[in-house]
Amino acid sequence: MSDLILPIKTKAELKRVIALRQFQKEVFDNWGFAATHKYDNKMIINLYGEPGTGKTMAAHAIAHAVGRPLVIVNYGDIESKYVGETPKNIQAAFEFAKNNNAVLFFDEADAILSRRVTNMSSATDTSVNQTRSVMLTLLNDYNDTVIFATNFISNYDSAFMRRILMHIEFILPDADTRRMLFKQYIPRQLPHQIDIEKLIGFSDGLSGSDIANAVLLAAFSAKSDGCDFVSHQNIESKIQSILASKHANDNRPQVEVKKRIVSEAYAQSQIQQGEKL
Repeated sequence: MSDLILPIKTKAELKRVIALRQFQKEVFDNWGFAATHKYDNKMIINLYGEPGTGKTMAAHAIAHAVGRPLVIVNYGDIESKYVGETPKNIQAAFEFAKNNNAVLFFDEADAILSRRVTNMSSATDTSVNQTRSVMLTLLNDYNDTVIFATNFISNYDSAFMRRILMHIEFILPDADTRRMLFKQYIPRQLPHQIDIEKLIGFSDGLSGSDIANAVLLAAFSAKSDGCDFVSHQNIESKIQSILASKHANDNRPQVEVKKRIVSEAYAQSQIQQGEKL
């Protein structure tokens, strides 16, 4: 936890999560909650917010604080084009975490916890709903720690929202947090003329990941220019470039996605054609 540089509110919420696990026995046994509340070991946590704000690092910190290994699952690792295989892979992840006494972490969890299809018209829709149903059952039965992380909490199905104990929002760093991040990512041995205080107001809108990238790119820029130090202009230009790209992405035109209903035979033919390719 000491390695995490986050806004005060976010870090306080993470400490409360850790307290749920560290003081569970004392609260239930010594303070009498075992008689008034169901005692179990289930703890489902959701970390959500802007990209690059430290959600994955926070999952590592939680696991470290409770003295457990962390099993990281990305949707790309478990998704399968074959109907029924993705739910089996998800179940295998839960079993692996249980057998290894590990904290189970699903990154980009909106790909798994998204809304179920109400008007099914293809084998793909059936597979999506099957995956969601299996995930709900596993969360109901799993008596341990699961952490989700997402940039798109609005995509979550309400059934999953009800099963999550705590939601922690990760926002873009404020001025004080950005100051600490710049100090963290500028190496002590780096020869530079960077004025961190001038960067604070100029860097509003950057994530922690953006700041780390800006510092590193500034160093390579200085080297490629044949300089023996990193100038303030080096890092300022990189920040301008990152902010410009984020602004362009925020203002990209919306593309209308048209859907059409296809037959089961057509879907199977497309899968077979892909296999041949």
